[in-house]
Amino acid sequence: MKIAIPVDVNSIDTTVCISFGRAPYFMIFDTEKGNSVFLDNSAAASSGGAGIKAAQLVVDNGAEVLITPRCGENAAAVLFAANIKLYKSTDAVAKANIDLYLISKLPILNEIHAGFHNHGNN
Repeated sequence: MKIAIPVDVNSIDTTVCISFGRAPYFMIFDTEKGNSVFLDNSAAASSGGAGIKAAQLVVDNGAEVLITPRCGENAAAVLFAANIKLYKSTDAVAKANIDLYLISKLPILNEIHAGFHNHGNN
């Protein structure tokens, strides 16, 4: 199984990034191989739609689980359409979140926010 986590730097010992769509990197941890790959998040510099683009990156890299502190509704729609399960990260480093997930100690991410997109009248 592949687990995706937005991270600040390309290290398994880094903190989980507070922003899903604007995270500098995504760590993809493969539970079968026991290794991680780090993907540059090209969506981080997008003027708009970063969450959707980041979600598509996660989908395209075969993740089945996403561990993140929060997620916008547009990104969540892409992830849910791909049957990716969302879990809420703790304040711990990425590796600790993976360990917690593997022993079923992370909560499901139920609070999906409206996102930070501009509707023109705000």
